[in-house]
Amino acid sequence: MPRILITGGAGFLGSHLCDRFIAEGWNVVCMDNFITGSPDNVAHLMGLERFSLIHYDVTNFVYVDGDLDAILHFASPASPIDYLKFPIQTLKVGSHGTHKTIGLAKAKGARFLLASTSEVYGDPLIHPQTESYWGNVNPVGIRGVYDEAKRFAEAMTMAYHRYHGVDTRIVRIFNTYGPRMRVEDGRAIPAFMSQALLGQDVTVFGDGSQTRSVCYVTDLVDGIFRLLMSDITTPVNIGNPDEVTMLDLAREIVALTQSSSNIVHMDLPQDDPKVRQPDITVARERLGWQPTVQRAEGLANTLTYFRSALGLPPA
Repeated sequence: MPRILITGGAGFLGSHLCDRFIAEGWNVVCMDNFITGSPDNVAHLMGLERFSLIHYDVTNFVYVDGDLDAILHFASPASPIDYLKFPIQTLKVGSHGTHKTIGLAKAKGARFLLASTSEVYGDPLIHPQTESYWGNVNPVGIRGVYDEAKRFAEAMTMAYHRYHGVDTRIVRIFNTYGPRMRVEDGRAIPAFMSQALLGQDVTVFGDGSQTRSVCYVTDLVDGIFRLLMSDITTPVNIGNPDEVTMLDLAREIVALTQSSSNIVHMDLPQDDPKVRQPDITVARERLGWQPTVQRAEGLANTLTYFRSALGLPPA
């Protein structure tokens, strides 16, 4: 059976990737330091012979005994609240963590897949965003610790590919949602959903006209799996191009939860992107991938999870 190391494997995306690779018959080594991940996310896999969990910080020297066929580097704070709380750790896991894990891939002869992000495009000046766009990033702004860490990680990944011949993949992940997101995550869907369920004001930044394109987690995981199995070594956007304003998304969630919450507006954070929409032509044509879960279905699934996470009875 093939064997894979997933760093950040106890996080939101990482844990769903653990599920997918276990289902595909792989042996999975999950590594996480639990800064933002939780062992609860992979508790259902504990005890399986093909799954192991290592509590470790990948910014240190990384060693895994035995063969590895692939490494997915997903360790990193990923929400604005998290990388503003852990700015140095975010920079280190994107730089030192990428160096340590891709070095392990080189030593093991393993395929390496980097979790990059749509944040490499910054506040984009082209719309939608194609992989060829170099971005509009403020390197000294409050979001720079995440944006530049991922941009550096992409550069290191390509350097190891070109200079050392490491077999690499890069996925640029657009906004994703689903079960196992943390209530206090701070991103739009967890914030709107928890506020609406608790009857609190639903807070929208700015006038709410800024857009995002949200992808359900199972769709994203399928795209990542296909990318790993492909021969594409340049970055690939994986996300749902169905664009929605933040105000419309807040209204959808208030209606879905049947909440009496009011929508209120707060100041727009510094460097908050005005638009975000992936061009998924490469993924569609070369991976045969496109999202299949409609937002209404995905939000309903996520709502069930958040009711449980908040200790509320089922609807």
